[in-house]
Amino acid sequence: MSRQKQFKILQNPNVDKEVARLVKNALAQRCVVLLVGNCWVNYRGRASSSLESGERIVIIKEDGSVLIHRPIGYEAVNWQPPGCIFQTHIKNNVLQIRAIRRKPSEFIHIHFDSIYLLSIMKLEDKGEFSLHATERDMQKAILLKPSIIESGFKPTSYEKKVEPGFVDIYGVDKDGKLVVVEIKRKTAGRNAVLQLSRYVKALQKTADREVRGIIVAPSMAKGIQKLIVTLGLDFKPLDPRRCAAILQRTQTRKLSEFFKPIR
Repeated sequence: MSRQKQFKILQNPNVDKEVARLVKNALAQRCVVLLVGNCWVNYRGRASSSLESGERIVIIKEDGSVLIHRPIGYEAVNWQPPGCIFQTHIKNNVLQIRAIRRKPSEFIHIHFDSIYLLSIMKLEDKGEFSLHATERDMQKAILLKPSIIESGFKPTSYEKKVEPGFVDIYGVDKDGKLVVVEIKRKTAGRNAVLQLSRYVKALQKTADREVRGIIVAPSMAKGIQKLIVTLGLDFKPLDPRRCAAILQRTQTRKLSEFFKPIR
């Protein structure tokens, strides 16, 4: 159980010297500061921008990073990375917060003429973050970014039916050879390697060119490398977390949107 935390929360406070003092002290103590209210923002640095007056959420984190959010959307409309130095004061009943970076030289100047909520808090977070991906996710990530298998690889279909079952991904390499990709989310073992070999042999019967087999997995079981070489297959290590990261950066799409599957 976490120990009880101390929070300071003000609802609809006056925009005055006391609010400026609270914010200034909180930033000096590396607290997390949350401001909700009507504000406008100016940025100067490598470029320049102006954000007109509107009701927004401003988050200043203990590492000196700043995020300014509109009421909709998940991306910040303005932001500054960690390491900012802050200047805070009141002028004409407007709370002004300037977040400054020295290298590169740039700043964001935030002006609040009304504040609906001010929250000051000290938070503790030591939990590790892990991305997880299924074999389906790994398949989709490869279709989105085929180069994670090898340079020049071009998928042409997925779940292609062959005599022993269904091929996860089917495509062509940079030399024009046909490629069969078998995906495993965990360690690739003997059964997975033999299954891929059966797919390659089945396709080679009707193919007019060489067929390669690539098994994709985070790792291979002990002693499996010799079997892979003997069967003329290739192994490509691929961490499911990398696939999850690729999907996280990419707008959700159905597998069928990549191409019409060939059966």
